[in-house]
Order: sequence, then C-alpha cells, then structure tokens
Amino acid sequence: MDVEGMNWFVFGACLSACAAAAVSGMLFKPGAWYAGLSKPWWTPSNWMFPVVWAVLYVTMSVAAARVAALPDGAVLLALWATQIAFNTLWSGVFFGLRDIRTALIVMAVLWLSVMVTTAFFWQADVIAGALFSGYLSWITVALALNFSVRSQNARTA
Repeated sequence: MDVEGMNWFVFGACLSACAAAAVSGMLFKPGAWYAGLSKPWWTPSNWMFPVVWAVLYVTMSVAAARVAALPDGAVLLALWATQIAFNTLWSGVFFGLRDIRTALIVMAVLWLSVMVTTAFFWQADVIAGALFSGYLSWITVALALNFSVRSQNARTA
C-alpha cells in the first residue's frame, strides 16, 4: 500500500471524492445562463476548466495520499475532506441554483480551506504542499472570477 511515501488506498479514495465533485460540475453545467452573464476579460476559456480540474484532482489526491500516514495524517485528511466538500457544493449553488452571491460565500470558504490545507500539507510534506499549491492558485482565480461576475451582474444575482 505504501510506495515511495504514498498510500494508494487513500489516493483512490480521494480520487473518488474528486470524481463526485467532478460529477457535480457535470450535473450543473454552465449553459446559456452563464454564457449570458457579464464576465471579466481574463475569464479562462471554457475548454480550460475540465482540463485544469482533471490535473488538479489527481495532484490533490496524490498530495493527500502522501500525508495520510504521517503523524498528523488524520488531521490533514480532515482538512482535505473539508475542502472537497466545499468544492463539490459550489457548482450546485452557482450553476444549479444560479445564486452567485451564496456561491461567492461558498467559494470564499473553499479558498480559506484550501489555503489552510496547503499550509498544513506544506509543513508536513513539501511535495504534498507543492502539489496543492496549484489548486490554491486555481481557486484564487475562481474566487476572483466569482467576485467579478457577482459585481458585474449585481442586479441579476
């Protein structure tokens, strides 16, 4: 189960949790509603989202698998579970309910949980922290995008 500092069972379990988040994103597609919203010029192209998320879900799972057996592994995995819960929730709130304001709150909590998880992972295992850093960067962009969409569409949000 442990090859080069990675617990493959934890990797599979975390990748499964990421798959649930991905399914949430597939169930609540952006569609015409999202296309009709005002967005900033720097909004990533639509094709980027599934590509980036696929890479991030794998790196997030590898990071969790690396820290699982460490002395504080239970705490680190609890932090990981917290962030993936908010990750999964966001798509339903933003695209499903079309509630940009509440989605912004969910995204802010997600950003905070990812930031804390990244910091703790970095202290426990430099590679796990580095793997999670890309996720923190992407969530920072997503938070800024959610904020911008909320600001530009305040009357309809």
